[in-house]
Amino acid sequence: MFQRILIANRGEIACRVIRTCRRLGIETVAVYSQADADAQHVRQADRAYPIGGPRPADSYLRIESILDAARRSGAEAIHPGYGFLSENADFARACAEAGIVFIGPKPESMEAMASKAEAKALMSRNEVPVVPGYHGADQEAGTLAEQARDTGFPLMIKAAAGGGGKGMRIVHEASGFDAALESARREAQSSFGDARVILERYVEHPRHIEFQVFGDNHGHVIHLNERECSAQRRYQKVLEETPSPFLTPERRASMGAAAVAAARAVDYVGAGTVEFIVNGDGEFFFMEMNTRLQVEHPVTEMTLGLDLVEWQLRVAAGEPLPLRQEDVQAHGHAIEVRLYAEDPEQNFLPASGRLQRLRLPQPGPHVRLDSGVIEGDTVSIFYDPMIAKLIVHDEDRPRALARLHTALTGSDIIGPKSNIAFLERLIEHPSVVEATIDTGYLDRNLEPFIATGELSETALLAAATAMLLEEELQASARLQTSDPHSPWARADAWRIGHAGKRIVALVHQGERHEVDATGDHGNYSLRLEDRVVDIAHARMDDSELGLQLDGIAYRLPLLAGYGRVVLHLQGRRHVFEHAPAFEYRPDEATGGDVVTAPMPGRVVLIKAAAGDEVAEGDELLVMEAMKMELSLKAPRAGTIEHISAGEGEFVEADVVLVRFVAGEDTA
Repeated sequence: MFQRILIANRGEIACRVIRTCRRLGIETVAVYSQADADAQHVRQADRAYPIGGPRPADSYLRIESILDAARRSGAEAIHPGYGFLSENADFARACAEAGIVFIGPKPESMEAMASKAEAKALMSRNEVPVVPGYHGADQEAGTLAEQARDTGFPLMIKAAAGGGGKGMRIVHEASGFDAALESARREAQSSFGDARVILERYVEHPRHIEFQVFGDNHGHVIHLNERECSAQRRYQKVLEETPSPFLTPERRASMGAAAVAAARAVDYVGAGTVEFIVNGDGEFFFMEMNTRLQVEHPVTEMTLGLDLVEWQLRVAAGEPLPLRQEDVQAHGHAIEVRLYAEDPEQNFLPASGRLQRLRLPQPGPHVRLDSGVIEGDTVSIFYDPMIAKLIVHDEDRPRALARLHTALTGSDIIGPKSNIAFLERLIEHPSVVEATIDTGYLDRNLEPFIATGELSETALLAAATAMLLEEELQASARLQTSDPHSPWARADAWRIGHAGKRIVALVHQGERHEVDATGDHGNYSLRLEDRVVDIAHARMDDSELGLQLDGIAYRLPLLAGYGRVVLHLQGRRHVFEHAPAFEYRPDEATGGDVVTAPMPGRVVLIKAAAGDEVAEGDELLVMEAMKMELSLKAPRAGTIEHISAGEGEFVEADVVLVRFVAGEDTA
């Protein structure tokens, strides 16, 4: 086994590898960019070396800088994690030339699977089913358009060199092909440095089922069962689970055999994933092979009781696989969701910023958390905005879903916006509960998963009660009087001769609500507009609020603190921010004359110029930020006065990019 390993990655996966190495007594070496100087993987490693600037191209993608750190540290092997250089054959080859073990497959195996076109041809030769389409070398637009007509619509355009949903577009009819091709090529070039694409028949309502495969240097290849990843948004996985509720034992055996055949076809060594799309009849087709460990590998570990990173290390050190195919025995059901810093209500716009509060469930036998950040850390603008992976395990799927619901209910993030509420709605939706969801379902039916609905009066009054209890607790702590009966120990806004009244101001979904309150210590009279409600026996602890509201008793999951109340009522999450009782509120700005950058990013395309007359909704610019393209559109019809950014330029959040001629009559 190795004595010292360098981890050529960051965040959650770097911390994950460090944990396994520490358990095995292996010294760990981290590398870090300027943006990650105080990151968790740097703190947890035995030593760490700086390798460049904050952008991946200036640090985590610099092969020579990483190899230099390995030489200086005396590392015998490099674990690439996932993303960055993990599937880069040149990096694997450079490691071998430097006398350093690359913990992953052979360069030739990666090259065989790097091109989707070549991979599908190879799979066809090895009798692994593939989707009909065009995988040729001729990339002329006219040729591709002709091949698209021959393949038939709907079809999918895919980046030949990529994955993760980048450079993928669905085209439903010939008239939309040219624009989709241009967009897919642009994103493919930006993400992978390769604008080549392939065309495939689009399978309607497919399921995405992948198989974990493992090979060693002794000719053994096995699979470690499947993971279903059909809950996706824009080709990005949202929920992963094993076993798949769709597969029968016969289908599982057939797909597992195909996955092993695919791995054998490229002489595969190490951890990999063979991904299939499956139609409603159970017919499956090879989609791609990821020649690395996958983000969702923990669900496999939890059902099999294995550490796949340890397997990677042992195989790379020359040991044979520890199990034979017939020895693989799964137990129970595991589900994973990814907590992201993003705003689902703003088209899942990635977010960044300091994690002022990071409240996540306590890990245990049924709950696992994999994260690269802790409370107080910052989600950087330069990398994927994932905060943590939340994984649960139980005897069966219904129990696992219940575990996940409880875990999400007890989670809260203050700082950048997050997708927690979206995930709560997702796991309660019939398409997930009944296991009928397909890969396009969320994109077709997104509204129920992000709609907040009307504010419940009960929720507002419960939140006001929680805020009153919190204020009294804080006031009592500040007063520190020895006489509990002293009027100065009271925190109920009392006045001589009459009961005190407090105004509790709460903001919910950007709207301010005021509740007039009298009373103290859990017994209140609350006035909401013309309605008066009595609250009795209110009490709360770290995770729960109990109260009687007009005689009806409630027990509500609750998280309070930091001027914020998060409570659940009838399965819905309600978030309230405390606001000053009296505050100045200016008139709403007229706005509409400028287009600003919604977040830091790079301008990749400008589609308008000064002097152009545009209609409301016309696309003006395209930005690339946090691994996704953002289309910025005209807020109104009018004439463009000035565009302040150029193509390729990096801009900060809220910078004015486009200014319209002011005072135009837009009626």
